[in-house]
Amino acid sequence: MSVDTTKMQSGTKYDRLIAAAKAVPPTPTIVVHPCDETSLRGAVDSASAGIIRPILVGPEGKIRDTASKHGLDVSGYEVVDAAHSDESAAKGVELIHAAKGEMLMKGSLHTDELMRAVTAKTGGLRSDRRISHVFVMDVPAYAETIFVTDAAINIFPDLDAKRDIIQNAIDLYNQAGFGKSPRVAILSAVETVTSKIPSTIEAAALCKMADRGQITGGVLDGPLAFDNAIDPEAARIKGIKSEVAGRGQILVVPDLESGNMLAKNLAYFAKADGAGIVLGARVPVVLTSRADSARSRMASCAVAALYAHARQQKSPTVAA
Repeated sequence: MSVDTTKMQSGTKYDRLIAAAKAVPPTPTIVVHPCDETSLRGAVDSASAGIIRPILVGPEGKIRDTASKHGLDVSGYEVVDAAHSDESAAKGVELIHAAKGEMLMKGSLHTDELMRAVTAKTGGLRSDRRISHVFVMDVPAYAETIFVTDAAINIFPDLDAKRDIIQNAIDLYNQAGFGKSPRVAILSAVETVTSKIPSTIEAAALCKMADRGQITGGVLDGPLAFDNAIDPEAARIKGIKSEVAGRGQILVVPDLESGNMLAKNLAYFAKADGAGIVLGARVPVVLTSRADSARSRMASCAVAALYAHARQQKSPTVAA
């Protein structure tokens, strides 16, 4: 499956992404604790669009009451009863181990409740890769679909964690059909390496790691300040010559705080939509916020479904 989304024009990026996800079989999805209108509607809408095939996990009475109250038809979906949110998360992970689903979707429970079950050393969904989060952002003023990582999971990642964060994002970009060999901009406050700003040293080290084959599948450059990572004229003025500068597709932030602020600035000032997905576990995890639009929620499902489909094609036992 290859989807050419690299040349999407403003306002159509998510539409084409959703259309691409509709073109592959619905992905069996474990929806954990969808006990409010927003989370349940997100699952039902994505199922109605043919993107996912949901199994709803949570207090059955509460799920059905929520559906009835808000006019949502869940009669065609399997509901697995769980007493509370922690049990919902645990049962969701168990269903992945039982090969009932190829991805997880967060409902109305807290993120840390779900991720605690996902990252559990015993019975969790850990892989040999560090778990990280990617915002897939449709910024109206920017021709490319932008990835921002990591803005939700790793607070102060060290060099090894950043290697995995970058590799996770590159794999998503390549395998979910956004294109091939993405341009990865490793962000800092400046574009020169200085011992006074540790993130510049790590950026330089990560680029050398890519040269040595420790990071594969993308083209890296850094440190880059945000302006010369995404604006060709800013890069030209600074005299930066690289394949990445001014045309970044994956933006790697120094830490969670800066990433979270960047993503929310794009969302609220630039009116960007942001789909959220957690990578590095045995299956992708759709991580949405109560503030997400319906379109963003469906786009999150679409990204995860395309990625899960590609992984399943590559390795049919991936969810076993």
